[in-house]
Amino acid sequence: MNNELLQKELAYKTSRSGGAGGQHVNKVESKVTLIWNVNESESMTEDEKIRVRQKLANRLNKDGLLQMEASTERSQVKNKEIVTVRFFNLLHQTLKLEKKRIATKTPKSQVLDRLDRKKKQSQKKQNRKKNFNWE
Repeated sequence: MNNELLQKELAYKTSRSGGAGGQHVNKVESKVTLIWNVNESESMTEDEKIRVRQKLANRLNKDGLLQMEASTERSQVKNKEIVTVRFFNLLHQTLKLEKKRIATKTPKSQVLDRLDRKKKQSQKKQNRKKNFNWE
C-alpha cells in the first residue's frame, strides 16, 4: 500500500456543519467528507481490496465507496486533516494481519491446584454435616 498514491485517490467534499456557532455556521462549509473508491484503487493489491471489503462491509455503500466525515473543528483545513488521519488509521487497522492463536494444553500444576481446591471445598462441606444418631 503506497500512502502517496492512495492520498491522490481520495476525494473531499465540504458541506455546512451542524451544531452551535451562531450566524457564522450558516455561511461557512467546515464539515469535510472524505470519499474513497475501494474498487478503483490502484494503490492496493486485489488481496488487500478483498480484505478491506470484508472488514469494512458495514461502512461501504453499494458502489464500494467509503465515506468518512469530520466536523469537530471550525476550520475546514483542520477537519480535512482529522478525517485523513482517521482514514489512514482505519485502513492500517483493517490491513493488519492478526496472529492465529495456538491452543495450548493446561499445565499439570494448574490441574492439580484445581483438584486440590475441590478436595478442600468438599472437606469443608463434609465437616458442616451433622451426624444424627437415631438410636
